[in-house]
Amino acid sequence: MGKAPRRMVVGITGATGIVYGVRLLKALRELQIESHLIVSKAGEMTRAYETDMSSEELRSLADVVYSPNDIAAPISSGSFRTMGMIVAPCSVRSMSDIAHGVTSGLISRAADVCLKERRRLVLMLRETPLHAGHLKSMLAVTEMGGIIAPPVPAFYSRPQSLDDMVTHTIGRVLDLFDLDLKAFPRWGEEDDGSTDGSTSLTAELTTGQ
Repeated sequence: MGKAPRRMVVGITGATGIVYGVRLLKALRELQIESHLIVSKAGEMTRAYETDMSSEELRSLADVVYSPNDIAAPISSGSFRTMGMIVAPCSVRSMSDIAHGVTSGLISRAADVCLKERRRLVLMLRETPLHAGHLKSMLAVTEMGGIIAPPVPAFYSRPQSLDDMVTHTIGRVLDLFDLDLKAFPRWGEEDDGSTDGSTSLTAELTTGQ
C-alpha cells in the first residue's frame, strides 16, 4: 500500500480554546496538509464567544468542511485515507463519546474511524479539575491507541505573547504526526538565543535566585 495522502481531520468542539483549532488550521495550510474540518454546534457558540471571526471566516481556513451531523461524509469511512485526526479543543463530552464508542455525530464517528484503522488520534482536552469519570475516559481513549494532549503552555522558551504559547502547543501536537512546524524554539537546539535564556531561568528557579 502506498503512502497515505497528506490529509488531516480537524474537529473543533465547544470547549474553551478555539484559538488552538484556528492556529492548527493555519499550521496545516503552512505545511501543505489538506485539512478536513468539523465544527460542532457548541464549537460555533464558542467561536462567537471567544473570537471576532465569522463562521465563514473559520471555515475558509480549511480545505474541506463538513456538517457535524453528516455521518455519510467521506471521513466517516475507513476507506477514506487520512494521516489521522486532531480535536482542538476537545470537550469532555466529545472525549467521553469517543471513549465509549458513541458515534452519533461526525466528530466522534471520524475519531472512531481513526482508532479502528489504527491511525493517530490526538485530543487536546480542555478541562480542569478532573474527576474520576474524566480520568477513566482518558484512560479508555489511551488504551484504544488515542493520545490525550491537554494544551499545557511551556515557559522555558520565555514566550512573549499568547500567540507564542499557542504556536508552541500546536507545534508539539504536530510533532506527534512527525510534522515540523519550525515556528517555535526547541529545548537543546540552536536558535536565536532563547535556549540559553531558558537554561539561565531554570538555574535561577532551581537555586532560588
